[in-house]
Amino acid sequence: MAHRYVRVQSLSGQLHYGLLQADRCVQIFDAPPWRNGEVTAMTLAKSEYRLLAPCSPSKVIAVGRNYAQHAAEFGHELPTRPLLFMKPPTSVTAADAPIFYPSQSQRVDYEGELAIVIGDRTTDCEISEARSKIWGYTIANDVTARDLQQQENQWTRAKGFDSFCPLGPWIVREIPVGALLQTFVNDAQTPAQSASIAEMIFSPEYLVSYISQAITLLPGDVVLTGTPEGVGPLSVGDRIRIEIEGIGSLENKVKAKIPHHLKNKTPDPKELTLQ
Repeated sequence: MAHRYVRVQSLSGQLHYGLLQADRCVQIFDAPPWRNGEVTAMTLAKSEYRLLAPCSPSKVIAVGRNYAQHAAEFGHELPTRPLLFMKPPTSVTAADAPIFYPSQSQRVDYEGELAIVIGDRTTDCEISEARSKIWGYTIANDVTARDLQQQENQWTRAKGFDSFCPLGPWIVREIPVGALLQTFVNDAQTPAQSASIAEMIFSPEYLVSYISQAITLLPGDVVLTGTPEGVGPLSVGDRIRIEIEGIGSLENKVKAKIPHHLKNKTPDPKELTLQ
């Protein structure tokens, strides 16, 4: 089994990077692994930590329409260069953490994606150098308020709500060249999304190089590589599971976002109904 690099919070509240073992205990590093962190004598048992998103990026840069069939399902032409947008770091959440359905939207979609974790400061990187800048890979869900995306001329709000970027559950260093990406909703046996990452229009190395020509990528930053066809709507109570061969699976459940003014009182169920 490939090494699984995790980020956890201990019962005392301390944050650690570590290596997940088969028995679910975590060997703790003295620094993030992409900053040459080394294994220490400290180990946390399964009951002694909470799994977090596997990195804490300064930014998440995402790519739209990077699979031909996904572009086609929305009636778009194939891009001639990567279509970039950003998700704020506050949108990042962990495996098994809730995705909060905002009251501002009536259509929230899942988008299963391969995520790249950057391991080195990257500026003006050539494609031939890009592989050395990629530290590893994890799974992402580029959750999108589709109605807001279609209403507004830019995607920041539609893509940027808190909890709209589940990442995890861990990072691996290598994955198969044609790894299969599949997305499942609830207990469906048939995947809603199923594609090889080899079907990307722009490869991970091309994306890292292209982004770095404009934006410096820092260690721990994340690049979302786009979603294949089959995106669809989520409802409160749904469970969404994204699997990528060589990594594992990322699962989250959708919950209604409680308005701030209701957080300190017993809510009236009518006030929580999505409009």
